[in-house]
Amino acid sequence: MKDGRARQKWIADFIAPLRVEPGTKVHLSKDFDPARKSGLKNKRQGQELLREGVALLADHQRRLAAEGTHGVLLCLQALDAGGKDGMIRHVMSGVNPQGVRVAGFKVPSHDELSHDYLWRYTCALPRRGEIGIFNRSHYEEVLVVRVHPELLARQRIPGRARSGKPLWRRRYREINEWERYLTDNGFRVVKLFLNLSKEEQRVRFLKRIDVPERNWKFSAADARERARWDDYQEAFEDMLSATSTSWAPWYVVPADHKWYARICAAAVLAHTLMDIDPRYPVVGAEARSELELEKEKLEEEAPAGAAADPYAAGRRRAR
Repeated sequence: MKDGRARQKWIADFIAPLRVEPGTKVHLSKDFDPARKSGLKNKRQGQELLREGVALLADHQRRLAAEGTHGVLLCLQALDAGGKDGMIRHVMSGVNPQGVRVAGFKVPSHDELSHDYLWRYTCALPRRGEIGIFNRSHYEEVLVVRVHPELLARQRIPGRARSGKPLWRRRYREINEWERYLTDNGFRVVKLFLNLSKEEQRVRFLKRIDVPERNWKFSAADARERARWDDYQEAFEDMLSATSTSWAPWYVVPADHKWYARICAAAVLAHTLMDIDPRYPVVGAEARSELELEKEKLEEEAPAGAAADPYAAGRRRAR
């Protein structure tokens, strides 16, 4: 137990500098270094930490699924080449795929545009006992739509409700209230912004062009969005400032070093699961009696010369 508490404290201290305190104004260039490594010496040391984090996640995910009371929603936001796909693949490598649901959100369909802007995200929420991952999330509605306001016309919002700053302030409020509703109903909302530097994005784009196997990851549209870098940084800062709440805080993850970003993501998610502290259901006395009766029946079926309980020797060795 002591080791568990010490581990939980270490994780809490590790992720504390990443947390956006509710009510603060975020200045990404001054407040968060995308190349931060928190004193870790090298990638090898980071990989060992990541293995420990993945094992911790696997254990708590099994308990989360068994308990079936809480759910977790992990929201990932980043610019292109931020490392979202690789993060999901590495951080969730040890968990049971049946307990994880990943949803990616592209250009909304005609049917999705016929509903309110949060509808398609609501439809993709995890069930109790599951970890849901939004690879891009409902925050696209205050990011890409803000940088490209012409997209609002497709959402068929009434004219007066589509005007400037009041629209974004209203959406921040609506999103905060939606996340509070989810939290009140047992669904934790974990929000990670992968903070990538402009230079590192340039390097990753060049790799996508130079390596044939990565060509499919790059398009002219990516380059056009890069030209709006400053607009996106302003939108990110306003989003982080307005929607980091006590019930669903933002964590700004340094993303220039992929291995370090994955450690941070695993730590934030592990901290959330450890705080939930899911437990395996305890079988009541009546159900336990029924199990003992079934055990007796199974032992009676054992062939001559076979051990009635094939796991007994293993349990003796464990003791």
